[in-house]
Amino acid sequence: MSSAFSRGRSFNRRHVVVAGVSIFWASVGTVAVAAASMSASMLSGSNSARKASLFVKRGMQLLVHGNVEASLTMFENALLSDPRQKPYLWQRGLSLYYANRFAEGAVQFREDVAVNPNDTEESIWCFICEARVQGVENARKQFLEVGQDRRPVMQKAYKLFKDGGLYHEAEGNAEDAKSAILAACRTPYGLRSGDYMASLAKVHCKCRGWEL
Repeated sequence: MSSAFSRGRSFNRRHVVVAGVSIFWASVGTVAVAAASMSASMLSGSNSARKASLFVKRGMQLLVHGNVEASLTMFENALLSDPRQKPYLWQRGLSLYYANRFAEGAVQFREDVAVNPNDTEESIWCFICEARVQGVENARKQFLEVGQDRRPVMQKAYKLFKDGGLYHEAEGNAEDAKSAILAACRTPYGLRSGDYMASLAKVHCKCRGWEL
């Protein structure tokens, strides 16, 4: 009986060990599969973000050269590659404005400010878009509030647009807008900086048919 008991105990131990090893390797396999799946997902996400970034860069290049519709195609391709970029794609909002798609531009800028509540420029551009659709007074009533911008010049720009000031384009004052934007293009910064927004002033002139 003791011999049978020993054999039974040995048998049970072997089974326990085998079962334990099986569970261990099953766990390793599960973890490996999960890790591989996660790695593939991360790699796919990384590739999507990389593709989206390339589309955005191309879209910016096209807009700088005055190709508004082509730039929008690139920005839409960026969103198809990585929809998570939508709230951050302020460049798309600018192209929508110059494509006269003001309502869509306003939506883009509002989404941007929702995730970046200190974006003064996007708040102003949203106002300009909405002013073209709803009129200046209605647009001002829903002017997006943003946090305190550390840049003094942007604080002043925000106040000008929000409380009434030099928003000739929003008001539809073409001659005043033309004078101001041409002057901006001809400043040393406008001529030499290569800044995207400085280039946008030149795009504005091209879209409006104004000679620099």
